Amino acid sequence: MDQQLNDEAGLRTVYREPSEGATLKMLSTIDKHSQRFIELSPFFCIGTSRPDGLADVSPRGGEPGFVHVLDDTHLAFPDRPGNNRLDTLTNVVHSPSVGLLFFLPGFEEMLRINGIAQIVTSEDLMTRFIVDGKPPRSVMVIEVREVYFHCTKALRRSQLWNPEKHVSRDVLPSFGQIMRDQIKSLIPAKIIDMALKKDAKDNLY
Repeated sequence: MDQQLNDEAGLRTVYREPSEGATLKMLSTIDKHSQRFIELSPFFCIGTSRPDGLADVSPRGGEPGFVHVLDDTHLAFPDRPGNNRLDTLTNVVHSPSVGLLFFLPGFEEMLRINGIAQIVTSEDLMTRFIVDGKPPRSVMVIEVREVYFHCTKALRRSQLWNPEKHVSRDVLPSFGQIMRDQIKSLIPAKIIDMALKKDAKDNLY
C-alpha cells in the first residue's frame, strides 16, 4: 500500500521548506501591482467550503475590472444571473472564508487572494455594478487577509493561452447533449442547446 502523507511533518519529508521569497511575497493588503492585475482581469475562480465539509470552486467572469478594489483591504464583485443553485453564496453564509484565483489572458502569472466574505445588497454597492440598466442580484465584499502572486509553472505546463493547444469543440458532444445524457431527459439535445443559447443571450446580466 502507498504511504499516505497525512500531516505536515510527513509532507516535509518529501517537500523542502519554501524559499524566503515564496514566504515573503504574501502580503496582507492589496498593493499597486495586485490592484492593477485585478483591474485588468476578466476572470477568477472562488473557492468556498460547504457545511458538510466538502469544498467547492466556482468561476466568475465579466468585463475587465468587474471586480472593484474598494480600498487596500476590501474588494467587491457582483453576482450575476446563474443557475440559482447558490452554491457559493450558501457556502459563504455558513463559512465566510474564501480563496480567489485571478487570471489575466496571456499572462502566465496568477493572483491569489484569501479573505473573509459577506453578501450585501446595499444600494451604494449595487449601483456600482449596473450593466445595461440591470443591477446584480447581490454583491460580495471580501475583507482581504492574504495577497500574493502565483508563479507561472502551472500555466506554462498547461500552455493554456497557446492557440495551437486549443481543443476543437467537436471532441465532445454539445452541452445540450451532455445535459440530456446526464439527467436522462427526453427533450432533444437540439432543443436544450437552443434554450441554453437563448438564456446566455437574454440573461447575461
